[in-house]
Amino acid sequence: MGDDNKIALLEKVYYDDCPGCKMDKRKDTQLDVPWITLIYVWVIVLCNALPISSLFPFLYFMIKDFHIAKQDADVGYYAGFVGCSFMLGRALTSVLWGVIADRYGRKPVIIFGTIASVVFNTLFGLSTNFWMAVITRFL
Repeated sequence: MGDDNKIALLEKVYYDDCPGCKMDKRKDTQLDVPWITLIYVWVIVLCNALPISSLFPFLYFMIKDFHIAKQDADVGYYAGFVGCSFMLGRALTSVLWGVIADRYGRKPVIIFGTIASVVFNTLFGLSTNFWMAVITRFL
């Protein structure tokens, strides 16, 4: 008689309107590695990490081509503005994006953010002056 009660307590029940239940059901039915999901996450992380790290090898030459630095020692000063404008834009808008994600969901915000990152980094690469570079990095 004790075994019947134990089986009933351990039986998994999934409800239709429960987001956590849907995730648990998906985990229980999936046997292998979710490669498609893993590839999506990898692409999103790559698109968001490249703008941070790939800037610095060519930033010196960009600042020199803008002819804004009077001496070579000033290039680092102006490069700091371009480098920090990316994180300044993220810091000032992170709360806003959090509210939008709470209202519309994480997936649309991540997709929009990744597309915007690709567009504005492309525009940054096509910058013709210093302030265009700073603004496109900020956005």
